[in-house]
Amino acid sequence: MRPLPVADPGAPDHRSATHYLIWLARRAWPSMTGAVLLAIVWMGAQALMPAVIGRAIDVGIVGRDADGLLHWGLVLLGLGVLQAAAGVGRHRLAVFNFLASAYRTIQLTVERANRLGATLPKRLAAGEVVSIGTADISHIGAALDITARGTGAVVAIITITVILLTTSVPLGVVVLVGVPLLMAVVGLLIRPLHRQQEEYRDQQGTLTTRAGDIVAGLRVLRGVGGEPVFSARYRAESQDLRRRGMRVARIESYLEAAQILLPGVFVVLVTWLGARFALRGDITAGQLVAFYGYTAFLVSPLRTLTEAIEKITRGHVAAQRVVRLFTLAPELSDPDRPRDWPPYAADLVDSESGLAVVANRFTALVAADPADAVAIADRLGRYTDSEASYAGVPLRELALPAVRERILVADNDAALFTGRLRVELDPHDRADDETVEAALVAASATDIVAALPAGVDAVVAERGREFSGGQQQRLRLARALVADPQILILVEPTSAVDAHTEARIAGRLGPARAGRTTLVCTTSPLVLDRADRVVFVEDGKVVAEGGHRDLFATEPRYAAVVTRGEDA
Repeated sequence: MRPLPVADPGAPDHRSATHYLIWLARRAWPSMTGAVLLAIVWMGAQALMPAVIGRAIDVGIVGRDADGLLHWGLVLLGLGVLQAAAGVGRHRLAVFNFLASAYRTIQLTVERANRLGATLPKRLAAGEVVSIGTADISHIGAALDITARGTGAVVAIITITVILLTTSVPLGVVVLVGVPLLMAVVGLLIRPLHRQQEEYRDQQGTLTTRAGDIVAGLRVLRGVGGEPVFSARYRAESQDLRRRGMRVARIESYLEAAQILLPGVFVVLVTWLGARFALRGDITAGQLVAFYGYTAFLVSPLRTLTEAIEKITRGHVAAQRVVRLFTLAPELSDPDRPRDWPPYAADLVDSESGLAVVANRFTALVAADPADAVAIADRLGRYTDSEASYAGVPLRELALPAVRERILVADNDAALFTGRLRVELDPHDRADDETVEAALVAASATDIVAALPAGVDAVVAERGREFSGGQQQRLRLARALVADPQILILVEPTSAVDAHTEARIAGRLGPARAGRTTLVCTTSPLVLDRADRVVFVEDGKVVAEGGHRDLFATEPRYAAVVTRGEDA
């Protein structure tokens, strides 16, 4: 078997949930085929055992043939060994199929999330994505896992039906009629279960998203006194989710009961009929024992079939969520024929606002409305479609990966991830220790690292929650400096730090980016005073540019914005 996960998960068939499940099975067809064949052998060997036992009784005990008893005893032993070996092999392949489908789904989900980028949170709730990576992959894996056993169960039922028909037509007819009837009864429970599972799954994703939003904004909620309102709303929705879960569990309990009760009733019926036929002399004592063995064994394949229906239903519901993610299209896409990135340093221009970020210079952007600065940064980083250009080439005509590689937009929404801090600062493992240390110095973050017991080898908690807001901001700045992109766009990189730390960052940022193009969106006088050039934007348009001190002295509106930023 191949190691997991595979290097290339492939291109999924996302026309529907059914197509996706079939595609997963086809991608693992050698192990899927092997698991099905071994399951057929495994179940088939068990299905033949009652017939062998019946023959041993008729020939060896009733007929008093010791050689015949030995012969059929050896046949039974052989079937037992074959069943055990096939069962072990089937289980190994079934587990591999489970893991292969789960890993492949995770890989494809992560890849799609990366491609969607900023589009993902706009189109799909965070809780929905989390649920795909936790519950849905298990259901999809279980759907492929049960396929082998389900096929083996069908073959076993067909085998027993043929044996019964050749031995006693009435008993064979009972099985032929009874099995579809049992499946129909189970199907009546599967449909409402399917519907309730979908509703529960949607509510679960919504509640997970709300929990994340509450935790992320807990400080703000406490500051404005909104914590009781949101906690009460979360409590009400949580109770509603609990009630939905109870409804799902109620239907599942009915299904579990049916899986035991209905096959049990079927066993009693076939055994009773077989006993009556034996008393009339229509069948032998050995055949009666075999019939009882058949009916007792039928409980297993019948339960397997109902289990298969349930798990495939769950897998189908889960696959619908995955397909929904796959069908989302990013707001931005590569051109059909992307142009090559210009091989020389050039100005980055936002024609909508009139801003030109001069190559290899340290430019600062002050906006009367902070939203204008964010919008300009998004256009220059090609996070929104616009007429922004580099060296006269519209960004929309360049390959998006090339833009992402050369233009880095770092804002305060960027998250810190779990793992070693050294990896967090240099996720691509391209920088040496001196580069990382220089970035930490420029971001005035060396004290943060020094306070950690393991230094840069310390493990960062989820979203960097052990750090204060200012510490997180400085670590994000250090990460951006380690990346050392050709063009770096920083959005309010010092808004959460104290004045002394801000002064150090302002004095070190320019030298750290010497020879590179840098744009800082800020209203901090300390940073503005260190910039090579300051651009003032009002109502989304550039209205003035020059040195900070000149603008402060000649532009009252600029001075008002900067002073307000200083007072804040």
